Amino acid sequence: MSNYRTSGEASVLPGICEDGGMPQVAALFRYPVKGFTPESPDRLTVQRDGRVAGDRVLAFRFADAATPEDRDGLDYWPKAKGLSLQDFPALAALRLAYDDAALRIRIAHDGAELVEAGLDPQGRQRITRAVTEFVLDSREGSRLERPGRLPLALVGDGVRSRFQDRPRGFVSVHGRASVAALGVAAGVPLDDRRFRSNIVIEGLEPWHELEWSGRVRIGEVVFRTAGPIVRCLATHANPDTGVRDAPVLTTLTRSLGQREPTLGRLLLPHEPAPARGAAPRSEPLGTIRVGDEVEIL
Repeated sequence: MSNYRTSGEASVLPGICEDGGMPQVAALFRYPVKGFTPESPDRLTVQRDGRVAGDRVLAFRFADAATPEDRDGLDYWPKAKGLSLQDFPALAALRLAYDDAALRIRIAHDGAELVEAGLDPQGRQRITRAVTEFVLDSREGSRLERPGRLPLALVGDGVRSRFQDRPRGFVSVHGRASVAALGVAAGVPLDDRRFRSNIVIEGLEPWHELEWSGRVRIGEVVFRTAGPIVRCLATHANPDTGVRDAPVLTTLTRSLGQREPTLGRLLLPHEPAPARGAAPRSEPLGTIRVGDEVEIL
């Protein structure tokens, strides 16, 4: 097999379906390159630092932001200072496959290959050049021409998970019913990929995951609940075409009455937080599989 992969109301009891069954993991995602195509494996490895192994191991950063900022002693890579769907929705139309064994990237658009190369210096140059040309030719191309943005830098070693939106690693999760309810309110069919979560759960009532507190077990991993996920314009981008075609943010606030546009939540391993400035603990903590049960503890 090739190494290339592409890709409310609460229940009666917390974490229990109305029919008495347990909610389950419906889909899993990880995003090797921030802002690009997800992989949809049948299992994910959660690390002790709270990140998913292989998730956001690479990123395209602007020329003046190719090194991390510091926030509370941790590396911080603000998404506004690199390629992300928030500002460059056309990226969603690209199909990126990452071979994590050979450390090679393949990118295609409309069925035509744009580039395939490894992560050696020459390969990074080829990949970066192809992506730069695509973005410059897109609807958002003028944004990339602003001072300090070119040339882009492809950063990351292709192995270590480090380019999440927040300095502290999190696993992101949402309920499939929440996306369905939002789609009804927006009058636009929506799917899970728009929200770029790591874990999608079926069997919850809409918005139930926003009510979680304390601990939650997903498969063999026990998490503690962190904050809800406030959404950005990235969710407006159609995951197939890259066109902004769904008013997600205004539907959440105006139609559904949320104070902030929120869907899904963040989870951290139920372990003591690392000391300030401590090195990330990237060793495996546990595995989550499609079909695993979800239980509020």
